[in-house]
Amino acid sequence: MPTSPTGPPPADGLLSAARRNLRELAHGLSHASHPPAPPFAGSPSFWLRLLPYAVVLALTAVFVPVTIQVLANDYGVPGGIAAALAVGQAAPLLMLAHRPLQAWWIVFAADIAGALVLLGNAEQPQGTVWPWTPTVVVGYLFVLLALGLRENRRTVVGVWLATGAAGLLLHLAAPSRSDGSALLLPVLGALVLVIGQAVRERGEAQRRLVEQETISETERARRTLLEERTRIARELHDVVAHHMSVITVQADSAPYRIDGLSDEVREEFASIAAGARESLAEMRRLLSVLRSDGSRGELAPQPGLDRLQQLVEATVRAGLPVELSLAGQVRETVERGAVPPAVDLSAYRIVQEALANVVRHAPGAPTRVSVTVSDGHLTMLVVNGPTQQTGSPLEVSGTGHGLVGMRERVRLTGGTLDTGPLPDGGFRVSARLPLRPPSASLNPEDL
Repeated sequence: MPTSPTGPPPADGLLSAARRNLRELAHGLSHASHPPAPPFAGSPSFWLRLLPYAVVLALTAVFVPVTIQVLANDYGVPGGIAAALAVGQAAPLLMLAHRPLQAWWIVFAADIAGALVLLGNAEQPQGTVWPWTPTVVVGYLFVLLALGLRENRRTVVGVWLATGAAGLLLHLAAPSRSDGSALLLPVLGALVLVIGQAVRERGEAQRRLVEQETISETERARRTLLEERTRIARELHDVVAHHMSVITVQADSAPYRIDGLSDEVREEFASIAAGARESLAEMRRLLSVLRSDGSRGELAPQPGLDRLQQLVEATVRAGLPVELSLAGQVRETVERGAVPPAVDLSAYRIVQEALANVVRHAPGAPTRVSVTVSDGHLTMLVVNGPTQQTGSPLEVSGTGHGLVGMRERVRLTGGTLDTGPLPDGGFRVSARLPLRPPSASLNPEDL
């Protein structure tokens, strides 16, 4: 089997790579890598949005007259030509806020034209530099700084190479006139471009970090919502499974409890029982998936309003002073079985989550739990005052499971939830759940 050569790459490969790099540099010099929008364009502060325009206006107002004075007085350039060169070299500074690359092209061409005009003088005035005048060097550095802050690395490298090549050609054209400014501008320009690129890349890294944090926060909130929905769906399916079991037993026992049933009715009851058993089997398979974590605690009967007293007593033993106000009408409603199982479970879980939030975020805060029944609705009110314990709370910023779970339970039962801080530093949770199912059927996808 022939082996591939290990020698140097062929010349045509190097040439093609060089041509490709030159094309990329040319593309970078001819196409801006950012939209024509000034820095801080999205800032809510009007003065911050105005700042780039104020800076470029001040630079232009300073450099145009200074450039005219330097060219006319120090270099002996006629007034008209000096004014034209000053406009070409300094007026494009107005474009640095939104189009720095286009401004560079104009300034670059005007600086070269200015060097050629100065070269046409019979002799160089004493104490002056060539090919780049002091105003050209300083103004050009501002242009390079704007490019470094806005353009990508490919464009910046192309600009620096073009600047160095222009200075080198002018130096070779008249080495006796050149006194070091041809080398000074590329050196200072490289420093300015590196600083600008470092600031730009740091800003890009911070922006990407903020975007990633935003995405992570969104995903975390979405995961929290899905976890709470899964938990609620698991509990609601337990309630549905109970009713399906009752339907199965009643359908199976109906022919034995009721005399004189015809064969068609018996077959109908048998069909109902078979369908209920099949649905119950599907329900159990679904529950086995939802309980894939292997938890055994959830196999216990689901709690309800009849266990609020035990919940409050357990919370008091945990160190939270809680008072429970359970209206007599609530007890009567629960004893009559007039509270739907989903509402009964949701009411208990909402109070449980509210008390857990108080323990986590305001330990020791006096808390009052009130449950009432009015106008066909069950209302739970949990109000806590400011924390009474010194030191930081157990959790400064929680995951949001508590409030998310409350909202989902209230939404699934067709109720309303009102939460918010109190003026004295406490917090309030108010939930209102209907005791009758809503007229609209529940969408199975919500579970």
